[in-house]
Amino acid sequence: MSTSSTPRPRRVRLLAAGLGAALLLSGCVQSGRTSHPDNFEGEISCPVDPDPSITTSARLAWQAIPNGDLVIKDLELLEACMPAASISWVKMNSGGDVIQAFGSESVDIAQVGSSPAVKSTSPPLSKDVKVLWISDVIGEAESLIVKDPAVAQLADLEGRTIAVPFGSTAHYSQLTALDEAGLSGKVGVINLAPDAILAAWQRDEIDAAWIWEPTLTQLVQSGHPILSSEDSAAMGAPTFDLVAGTDDFVTQNPEFMAMWTAVQAEGTRLLREEPEAAAVSIAVQLGITPQEAEALLAGYIYPTLEEQAGPEYFGGGLADAFRGTAEFLEAQQEIDALAEASVYEEMPYAEAIEEAAP
Repeated sequence: MSTSSTPRPRRVRLLAAGLGAALLLSGCVQSGRTSHPDNFEGEISCPVDPDPSITTSARLAWQAIPNGDLVIKDLELLEACMPAASISWVKMNSGGDVIQAFGSESVDIAQVGSSPAVKSTSPPLSKDVKVLWISDVIGEAESLIVKDPAVAQLADLEGRTIAVPFGSTAHYSQLTALDEAGLSGKVGVINLAPDAILAAWQRDEIDAAWIWEPTLTQLVQSGHPILSSEDSAAMGAPTFDLVAGTDDFVTQNPEFMAMWTAVQAEGTRLLREEPEAAAVSIAVQLGITPQEAEALLAGYIYPTLEEQAGPEYFGGGLADAFRGTAEFLEAQQEIDALAEASVYEEMPYAEAIEEAAP
């Protein structure tokens, strides 16, 4: 469906004090809380004027990644802003799971890494998926952890086995690093989900893993990092945690997308301006302490709404990054072929972000 034929949503009207002012965390996030908001008393306010006219049914997929999506889920901000909408959340373990969910049309919007998002739009899948938001730019939060203390660089892993969830951003970063080091085909790479990586590590079945939190911290207890996704970004392969949606859902629900985007902006604001409070929500969702949750935030960059609307991201840079990702995935035979250039150019859905930006 063409976006030109879809009515443009009315601008989400911010409250007088501005985005975020209505969400008083001191009143809705209790320190020491260890359960979902359903189980505690406190008022959760929408950061913009709620819209009870929105009656969309939305299936949202989330992942255990410490970003604004977890804060939004925990505080039930979407439900507060769209009280008549039907919103359901389903957990995904990796980008590979999200690709399958988009393929089976079982989710409408999903947290997904940039690499699996590009794979889903490229042959043979060729799904019409739009990127709606950058949850974070990945840095040290995804790293290559090795068990042998004598391993100091990637070359030392020749002939050994590295585990990584295939189709994930970590997989893309790892492929980039192996290719850069001339080690493609010289290191055993196996596909394991995060929980399976931990079990294989404990059984000494793998020598290393490129993985994210919370598994990363668990592996560091008996291993050490030698590379991160920040390093692979410097090699020309930046990775992002994104939120993407099917084209049909996005273009058919402009009012929902306008409100959803405003709420995402609030989730990012909380991470940047009130990290201690946001860490409480992340801790609840990940089953860790708020102190551990806050420490995780240092491994990511959280672009603001204004930054996302600019040329580095939805203003053009994001499409370039998708094209570069696709070219690398094709060279690694991770996709059958490149899609038309217009596919990657049109992956970023900037309309709602432009509508919400000042």
